[in-house]
Amino acid sequence: MNKIYNNLSIENLIKTEWFNQFNEDQRYWITEGLENKIDVSVYANPEMSDSIMEEIFYSQISNIDIMPYVNEGYSLFQLMEIRAGLEANLDISYYNNINFDWQQMREIRFGLEEKLDVSIYAKKCFDWQQMERIRAGLEDNLDVSQYAKPELSFEEMEKTRFRLENEIE
Repeated sequence: MNKIYNNLSIENLIKTEWFNQFNEDQRYWITEGLENKIDVSVYANPEMSDSIMEEIFYSQISNIDIMPYVNEGYSLFQLMEIRAGLEANLDISYYNNINFDWQQMREIRFGLEEKLDVSIYAKKCFDWQQMERIRAGLEDNLDVSQYAKPELSFEEMEKTRFRLENEIE
């Protein structure tokens, strides 16, 4: 793209056959990128969804490189969690695993933001609801080892967490 169109103004570029291969929403993010002096060549791909283009646009605005995660096939919501963690200067190595769904990533990110020991629950064996209960216990300084067990449902974890809270009071 750069070799062919790098001398065209935005107004002239949007009149090209190349630009017309994109749908309306994709064209919007390409135009936004060009207007903001962003290298749109990383996302100007007609097979890429406009939502992924948008996420790449905002990551570039924040000087964050999420392209390795895009190229690995992370979903839109996973990419959003990765970008949020990177923008907050968090150690996303706890959750930048494509095998975590976005909700698990979010729970780990929330724990990192609170400076909790997320290694206790940043494990694929816990679903996001279990992670949420473990994180809540850590926030309350509870001994989560009593219920941070993958074989327990999140409801069972919640009951144990409430019991532990009541023992403290």
